[in-house]
Amino acid sequence: MKKTLSFVIVLFAIAGSTVWVYRTYRGENDTLPTLYGNVDIREVTLGFRVSGKLAQLHYDEGDKVEAGAVLARLDDEPYRLQAASVQAQVDSLRARLKLRETGNRPQEIAQARSLVREREATAVNAERLFQRAEDLLADKGVSAQERDNAEANHREAQARLKSARDNLALLEAGFRSEDISQAKADLAQTEAALATAGLQLNDTVLTAPADGVILTRAQEAGAILQAGTPVFTLSLLNPVWVRAYIHEPDLGRIHPGMQAEIRSDSSADKHYKGRIGYISPRAEFTPKTVETEELRTSLVYRLRIVVENPDDGLRQGMPVTVTLDESAAGTVIP
Repeated sequence: MKKTLSFVIVLFAIAGSTVWVYRTYRGENDTLPTLYGNVDIREVTLGFRVSGKLAQLHYDEGDKVEAGAVLARLDDEPYRLQAASVQAQVDSLRARLKLRETGNRPQEIAQARSLVREREATAVNAERLFQRAEDLLADKGVSAQERDNAEANHREAQARLKSARDNLALLEAGFRSEDISQAKADLAQTEAALATAGLQLNDTVLTAPADGVILTRAQEAGAILQAGTPVFTLSLLNPVWVRAYIHEPDLGRIHPGMQAEIRSDSSADKHYKGRIGYISPRAEFTPKTVETEELRTSLVYRLRIVVENPDDGLRQGMPVTVTLDESAAGTVIP
């Protein structure tokens, strides 16, 4: 009996120890796990959208820049000349379209009418001479050759009169709707080319997209660059994140918006505030760069903790310790 009782007691002791160890090392105790991660700062590689000769660079590595600051310039003379050439074409096509829409000038129409009257008189006179030659030929008063010449002059006068009348009709009718539509299309096409030329001219100036620090300066003045060639690498001041990982058993105890305290080894006395902004929906194996007491083959979920008060003390890739605080939920950060 005593042996049976002792065996039961030993079993209960082993079971209790097992539960304690499981809760302790699987994160089911009341204390939230301490996370270990690395600072993640976004970087932007900057370059020109157009090719050309690099004329000026205004910043060097380590310089802080503000959003919109001019970082570098290309020699813009080829693009200015191109824009001026296209602008001249636009002006010419606008004038042509206005001519088509307005129609011919009254002076041109009056001149065409005068020409018609002149040729009408010439045609009447040529017809009379031809008729007279016909009558004289019957009486042998003129030769057959003279009569043929008079007929030819008559026919020529009639043709020239018809040409003058047709030209007057065209001037009075104005331009066809198809001509006006074609002129509008030509103008629209050239205006688009002008907009493109203006955009390329603007692209000869490289500006900072956001506040940051110049990490690398890859080119020097005088270099001939192709479009997209990296010139600067900019480290953004915001946002600053911490990339950390948490084990699946602890996943249900955290949520987006939960507050956190962040400490770095280089400034142990300085604490940064943060909030969980993102929890990965997919499990993955622990990266070898993560510092954790668990086995590296354990499945974990990646977290993004947004630092609310970053400064120069946090650098790219710096290892940090994250302490979670479940007492305040906070606002969810995307």
